[in-house]
Amino acid sequence: MYFLSGEDIVKRDSKEINERAFFDAGRAPNVLTFPWTSESMDGADKYRNIMAEYFEELGAGKIEFAEPTESLKEITEKVNRSDLVYLPRGVTRVLVERMKNARVDNLLRKCNKVIIGNSAGALALCGDCILTKDKDNPVTAIIPGFGLVDFSVEVHYSSSKDTELKELSMKRKIYAIADRCALIYDGGNLSFIGDVYLFYKGKKAKC
Repeated sequence: MYFLSGEDIVKRDSKEINERAFFDAGRAPNVLTFPWTSESMDGADKYRNIMAEYFEELGAGKIEFAEPTESLKEITEKVNRSDLVYLPRGVTRVLVERMKNARVDNLLRKCNKVIIGNSAGALALCGDCILTKDKDNPVTAIIPGFGLVDFSVEVHYSSSKDTELKELSMKRKIYAIADRCALIYDGGNLSFIGDVYLFYKGKKAKC
């Protein structure tokens, strides 16, 4: 699993990280994307061509999109024939709610695929999705995620969040990931690309 902190797919500013993920998934992987992170599906549609073009550039063998209107059986078939699942940036609450309502979170727990979570997608993979205070969140909130890992992440990390993260880390491990950086989880083993910090029991350490 790749936890990315806010890649801008238009600017391709985390292309090297994605190239590594695509290599891990078989060099020319079949990619399945869940563009379910926008309040309006019209908002998500405009990014499909951009994502498809980007994934072709990265070497994808086939590119598919899961649709909220599809049955669980149809989505399961798409997951099964994919090599890499991509959860994009957007509104975390919307992504979590839609995927849980569709029972897709259960599919992700069982699938042995490379998974990339970008920003909202990265938060959703955790047991606790920590939505720290920013322009989109007037107050800090914690909502249940998919629970694929036993830690939480902070995306778009800046040191201005340190006091808040230290307090939140009294009950959980939080990996704070700066933009254009990543945490990679592989069967319990962690590796890091760029600036990532661990907040735990009120303390901060560079990973």
